[in-house]
Amino acid sequence: MDWTAPIDGYCERLSPAFWAEPVNALTNAAFLLAALVALLHARRIGQARGAVTVLCLLLAAIGMGSLAFHTFATRWAALADVVPIQLFSLVALVAGLHRFTGAQGRRTALLVPPVLALLIGATWGLALIAPPLLRGAVGYAPAFLSLWGFAALTAAQRSPPFGRMATAALVFTASLTARTLDGPLCAVLPLGTHWLWHLANAVTLALVIGVLARQGALLRRRQERRADCPPHGPSPSGRLTDRPTCPRAARWARYRARRGGRRWRAGR
Repeated sequence: MDWTAPIDGYCERLSPAFWAEPVNALTNAAFLLAALVALLHARRIGQARGAVTVLCLLLAAIGMGSLAFHTFATRWAALADVVPIQLFSLVALVAGLHRFTGAQGRRTALLVPPVLALLIGATWGLALIAPPLLRGAVGYAPAFLSLWGFAALTAAQRSPPFGRMATAALVFTASLTARTLDGPLCAVLPLGTHWLWHLANAVTLALVIGVLARQGALLRRRQERRADCPPHGPSPSGRLTDRPTCPRAARWARYRARRGGRRWRAGR
């Protein structure tokens, strides 16, 4: 295989020259900006670590890989474009399963293979029935299904991240539409619509990182509240004036209050 063979796959490119796709190339700056914004947001809420940091780095790598593809336009550049996207999708999927299902460590590892098998099977089925116009978008079916799946999960859980996750799924749907229509609208729009895919997709990925960071912060607060709860009752004295600060202690205080009231009425 000749890794330096030129690729002409987008409406804007009219020659194999380095700057034959200036708009498609320059709009990759949106990925770098989105990575910076997502990282700063994660740092502000104390989540700039682990999977969130990896996703921010992969988002920046997506921008650099896509820039290489839309300038060099060769097979090796296409690989540099695709690999960071697939890695981002995999890391985001694992992080989402961990943070939205509450599965810890080994349980998350057990969830990943069947979910991946389901996504791959659905993509394979779509590839068999998709019309020629949609075949280029079939490769992004796992990301599409994952986003809408997590949106449905957060809706069922009535979780606060539902709004942002649904927004990310909607924006990704619009961006995938722009990517798909690049070729068919080439005669009408000489620049094509692939650059819209870059802008909208950068927004989508920044939203995904933001949702995962917020969910991580929420889980951390819940763990801290559990750690602060005493194992038996609100305090050694059990007085209501102690104003318990965790849900378990508050329930214990209400129980003590009701029990005391019943004893007082029985004594009368």
